[in-house]
Amino acid sequence: MAESEVVIDVSENNTPAPTQSQDVDMGGQDESTQPENSAAPSTEQQDEPTGLENIEPELPTRVTFLDYLKSPIVELAVGQGEDITVLHAHQRLLEQSPYLEEKIFALGEGETRRIDLADEDLTATACFLEFLYKNDYFPTLNNSSLETDPDIPVPDSEGMALLRHARVYTLAQRFGVPALATLAHKKIHLTNSTARGEIEYARYVYGHTATTDESIRKPVAAFWATRSHVLRHEAEREFRSMCLEFPQFGFDVLSLVLDAQEKRTQRTETTIGGGRKRPRVSAV
Repeated sequence: MAESEVVIDVSENNTPAPTQSQDVDMGGQDESTQPENSAAPSTEQQDEPTGLENIEPELPTRVTFLDYLKSPIVELAVGQGEDITVLHAHQRLLEQSPYLEEKIFALGEGETRRIDLADEDLTATACFLEFLYKNDYFPTLNNSSLETDPDIPVPDSEGMALLRHARVYTLAQRFGVPALATLAHKKIHLTNSTARGEIEYARYVYGHTATTDESIRKPVAAFWATRSHVLRHEAEREFRSMCLEFPQFGFDVLSLVLDAQEKRTQRTETTIGGGRKRPRVSAV
């Protein structure tokens, strides 16, 4: 019978040698172990903002012209009675106008996508739609001049060209499209006309724009205030009729004339009790 094998422990201080199942500490803790009294970060701590979330803000999605063309077609019924003309345009283009966007939003589900514009001018509405698609309207703007319109007579004694741009301007104001209003206003100042044509234009402006809209009213009054010689020789009767029809126009012109006269004369006047003192005529 063989004797049992004796295993002699030769480790220092009789410390049991590590077995293969034990981990040896080589100067640091095992990664899988946690210090005593320590806990893993909670889910709430991990979700706390670090301040780095908004370094790259989201950019708005670019709307392409193809997106406009994919939108539904909306009918615009311009005019009244037998004179109604139906125009068509893409919805997303029309929604650039807050006025039309509100009307489109009010359309019920299943209804014909149709907006009635009974009081609008057909030509001005067509110019508005042309601007939505082309960012301009006929006659187009070429640097500092306008394209020639063969339908406008020369001389333009009725102010047809001025009236067209004026109608586009007022429609753009109602529809809330300031870029179109600015373009129409610029074309007004590049349009040639006659004294009678300017009177027709002035009559339209004072009849269809707000009294506070000095951007278009003031140039009209200034035009006539600086051209009194034209009034006497070319359009005195029309000018008189205009002043009687729109007293505000006459007042605006007179105010500018008086302001210019005061700057020219630069007379020194004394005031007593809030009133102007007339020069005394010496008695001989």
